[in-house]
Amino acid sequence: MSSHTEPLRLLSISGSAREGSLNRRLADVASKQAQALGAHTTSVDLAELDLPLFHPDWSARHGVPAGALKLRELFATHHGLLLACPEYNALPTPLLINAFDWLSVLPADEHAGLPAGSGPTGVTAGVPVGLLAASPGNLGGLRALPVVRTFLSTNFAMLVVPEQVGLPGANEAFDDEGRLRKPELASLVERLVASVVRQARWRQQHAAQAT
Repeated sequence: MSSHTEPLRLLSISGSAREGSLNRRLADVASKQAQALGAHTTSVDLAELDLPLFHPDWSARHGVPAGALKLRELFATHHGLLLACPEYNALPTPLLINAFDWLSVLPADEHAGLPAGSGPTGVTAGVPVGLLAASPGNLGGLRALPVVRTFLSTNFAMLVVPEQVGLPGANEAFDDEGRLRKPELASLVERLVASVVRQARWRQQHAAQAT
């Protein structure tokens, strides 16, 4: 990521992989807003990474799962993250936590273009993140987002922007085109995405100047 002329790239991840996921739909809304601001977005289905339940003994017997290497590559080639995660019993989904648990043990200095000895956070340190959640309930999934914020900022040195969005009544929040029905909710998503794009552009420019 050395050229200042390359497009800004953001990952779009949902913590739910179920068919018709409300959080995937919300992540798609955020992605379209990022595209309107000039960013390229890559939608990631965590289930397609086919990651086993994280366990050091499994890794010792079988090696690093290909899906974990793919996730590291995605972070190494993107400048920011839009993350929509539902809450399961007031916590982030096991799907999301498991994927990042695998990412946390991969040495980043094996990836081309990363500084030697940068450690597992080499692909995540400083990456700006915008957090969203969607739920049919009245709280909109907000109870899990503080946990996700701490998880990403503390363990992965990611820059989680202050703005966040919880979407209540999400089963009725989208129109037939996948857009949010209420302008005030769409405005919240726009502000969150603008914050992530602003930070990601700064990170991109800083990386270009350092090369």
